[in-house]
Amino acid sequence: MAPAAAASRVAVSAPVFGSDGGARSSGIKGNNNVVSFGNKSWAGGTLAWESSSVRPRHANKVLCMSVQQASKSKVPVAPLDLESAKEPPLNTYKPKEPYTATIVSVERLVGPKAPGETCHIVIDHGGNVPYWEGQSYGVIPPGENPKKPGAPQNVRLYSIASTRYGDYFDGRTGSLCVRRAVYYDPENGKEEPSKNGICSNFLCNSKPGDKIQLTGPSGKIMLLPEEDPNATHVMIATGTGVAPFRGYLRRIFMEDVPNYRFGGLAWLFLGVANSDSLLYDEEFTSYLKQYPDNFRYDKALSREQKNRSGGKMYVQDKIEEYSDEIFKLLDGGAHIYFCGLKGMMPGIQDTLKKVAEQRGESWDQKLAQLKKNKQWHVEIY
Repeated sequence: MAPAAAASRVAVSAPVFGSDGGARSSGIKGNNNVVSFGNKSWAGGTLAWESSSVRPRHANKVLCMSVQQASKSKVPVAPLDLESAKEPPLNTYKPKEPYTATIVSVERLVGPKAPGETCHIVIDHGGNVPYWEGQSYGVIPPGENPKKPGAPQNVRLYSIASTRYGDYFDGRTGSLCVRRAVYYDPENGKEEPSKNGICSNFLCNSKPGDKIQLTGPSGKIMLLPEEDPNATHVMIATGTGVAPFRGYLRRIFMEDVPNYRFGGLAWLFLGVANSDSLLYDEEFTSYLKQYPDNFRYDKALSREQKNRSGGKMYVQDKIEEYSDEIFKLLDGGAHIYFCGLKGMMPGIQDTLKKVAEQRGESWDQKLAQLKKNKQWHVEIY
């Protein structure tokens, strides 16, 4: 990824929870990626970015990496009653009666050489639309449904890219990772705005304070199993499919969750076009440095790397590269997750089938067993 510009100045106002449980305001100021904390503990609050109403791409790097580096400990979260539910919340808000939430910030995540634009969008739901890691929100864009005059637009589902506590660790926000869908005429190469993705452009064009109609949360297949804190989780993503895995990894490595102390292995495979297209790379790299025994991170950059055959490096090529390890982990009970465009799965399935046959196994039988054991988790779109 292209080096991010140095932050000129960042000011953060956040409640800090002292030993007595009371909240008090604390100022955090940083310059050139150096952030100092006046108190030992941190909990989320409202960020006031002096440079722009829309947070710059480097902002998360300054905040998210420095939180742990400065405090040498995980980030306290609240309210802890978000841990008390035995079952995940499901469809709290439905399409006919959505929840009106507020956009907090929109941040471009990718560099100038990335094909297309991907944004990180923080949404304030006021604690009224709680969710678990791995679930999705539905978004109803403004306007009329072109196929049903007088009716609202259809719901679009987006994997949530934050933990249940949100990016500010206070349980009041949820974040989405959205790629702007733009249509180009195949003959003349010009953009045709009338054919652009309605919801993705609405979200990426949003400004702080804008209102948004939310439904959900929905989904159970991608929930992070926490019964065994020493389990192995192999996560395979293409592009914005990394969203739920960002939530997993923040819960595992960044947040101080009293009833979940991870001691297993989390292994992320991320496939994108090039270095400028990497999403949340600074966060993932920081975990790699801090938890080398518990986290592995492999990138497949199709326009920059070559596979063993000399072709473009796709995520299935990385899987094949580490296939022996992955199969042994699966035999030992590891969970494996796939998230991204549906076009990713045929190549991955072909690779896994080939590897299984090389090992003298039937892939169909192995896949059936993984599904039966609830080790196989897929969310494609």
